[in-house]
Amino acid sequence: MNPLFLVRVVLVATSHPGNIGAAARALKNMGLSQLVLVTPKHFPDTEAIARASGADDILQNATVISSLDEALIGCHLVLGTSARARQIPWPILNPKEAAELAINNLKKQHKIALVFGREHAGLTNEELERCHYHIQIPANKNFSSLNVAAAVQILTYELQMAYLQWQQLPTKMQKQESALEQNNLPCTKDNLELFYQHLEQTLINIHFLDPNKPKHLMARLRRLYGKAQITKLEMNILRGILTETNKAIGSKN
Repeated sequence: MNPLFLVRVVLVATSHPGNIGAAARALKNMGLSQLVLVTPKHFPDTEAIARASGADDILQNATVISSLDEALIGCHLVLGTSARARQIPWPILNPKEAAELAINNLKKQHKIALVFGREHAGLTNEELERCHYHIQIPANKNFSSLNVAAAVQILTYELQMAYLQWQQLPTKMQKQESALEQNNLPCTKDNLELFYQHLEQTLINIHFLDPNKPKHLMARLRRLYGKAQITKLEMNILRGILTETNKAIGSKN
């Protein structure tokens, strides 16, 4: 079982269904699946489905409940987001630190809740007191309140990055396409010879090379291209240029 299945994303009193859909999309993007909605104003809703953009399964399996306490049943670690400083000091983490703490708990098979508040006011003090840690996303101090779905995307991204590092999986997209690998192979000698023949004839056609007085031009060009270690893709480009050059001057060669 993927350990990220133990993470539930809890949205409290979300007023705009589009934010629920966008949050569902963020979950699916980052490999999470548990979405819990505490007293959403509008759900289910067509706007949520539209904004989910294919994460319909996350919405269909979302749990709708009436209280935050119910949403947190069984959780070993609760992380609540807050953009504002609170009167009572509480342990505060940034998203990266929160993700690292979450992964350390996932290693022990602990269940985790990431809690997000209302669009207009976030979580109340009473709701934040239900959390072990508060998460603050570094932002413009004069405009620090993020859209709830954007906040979900940031935290789930950091969690996914921490998970990939834990599992020693790539954190960057790897080029897997066999066609690309083939194109990056060095050009073979026989293809180089065909290219030199094509190049020589083209230079003659554009009157750059006099076949009666060739001097050492082709030898110098052979040395130039030989040092370049041309790949198959690059050779295709060069041959294409020669072909179009001959077309432009009306030559059949």
